[in-house]
Amino acid sequence: MRADPNIVIAGAGAIGCFVGGLQAAAGAQVTLLLRARVAAEIHTHGLTLTDFDGMAQKVSAERLTLSEDPACLADADLILVTVKSGATAQIARLIDRHAAGKCPVVSLQNGVTNAALLRDMLPGRDLRGGMVPFNVVPLGQGGYHRATSGDIVIGAGPGDLGAVIGAPHLRVTESRDIEAVQWGKFLINLNNALNALSGLPLKAQLQDRGWRRLMADQWAEALAVLRARGIRPVSISPVEVGKVPWILRLPTPLFTRVAAQMLTIDEQARTSMSYDLMARRPTEIDALQGEVIRMGEEAGRRTPIARLVKDLIETAELAGQGLPNLPAAALRAELARA
Repeated sequence: MRADPNIVIAGAGAIGCFVGGLQAAAGAQVTLLLRARVAAEIHTHGLTLTDFDGMAQKVSAERLTLSEDPACLADADLILVTVKSGATAQIARLIDRHAAGKCPVVSLQNGVTNAALLRDMLPGRDLRGGMVPFNVVPLGQGGYHRATSGDIVIGAGPGDLGAVIGAPHLRVTESRDIEAVQWGKFLINLNNALNALSGLPLKAQLQDRGWRRLMADQWAEALAVLRARGIRPVSISPVEVGKVPWILRLPTPLFTRVAAQMLTIDEQARTSMSYDLMARRPTEIDALQGEVIRMGEEAGRRTPIARLVKDLIETAELAGQGLPNLPAAALRAELARA
């Protein structure tokens, strides 16, 4: 890879604009492949990037190359895929059509099957999975706010891609067991749907013991399925994967003390699925609870929580009325009737 690589963010939404913006602020050559609406916003306002720890960066539109044309992939030295799971196959076809065969591709997406799909559709490339632990809130007018903590992890390999992707305020490490790391994040991402159903900001949801108990039961259900399939997820926090349900079930005052690091969250933070429902966009429910259901069927294990949550999110998508604002007791009552 040349000394000044052109990094193309394929499908720049909240995560892509935040990551690409910090890279451009550090002097990197960055192209955002994005939708017309987002491009117009950045052309008008530039990017304003902030976070829970007081970081603030202003990036002018002139510091970035903005494109709605996938032909820009032809100039990429490194491609970071940040599209939603449902668009993975489409972006893979565009990369195959336009990008040079030697160009590395890194998936910075939710879910654990996206990198495998990209690898299948783009054989022979340096293609790596990645894990983005933090949440980014779109504020409008080019503003993106990182509302939770954590460092990006990508699969290990040649070329020191972690250093290429990283920038000030954007630490990137490499792991030789990236799939186990992704499965650890997968368990956390299952709360995306519960947060959306609750209608609560993430911090308020975590301070509600009824919702935490549902989170714990959902985690235990999914972890049992993963273990039945021989998958051993690695925690992305200091808490061991198997101990998370126990911590979530603690009384709120004790939980708040024990899980202080889990609460490094802005008051305004919500999960990406909450923002999808608020914007009347399709969610990634099939790549999360849907994956638990599929694996449970293959392992001969029941997954009643995943099924209920998936049904409720899909109903909310069809209704198009935003967040359902359900109490945790309503889901618990449905589970009791199942």
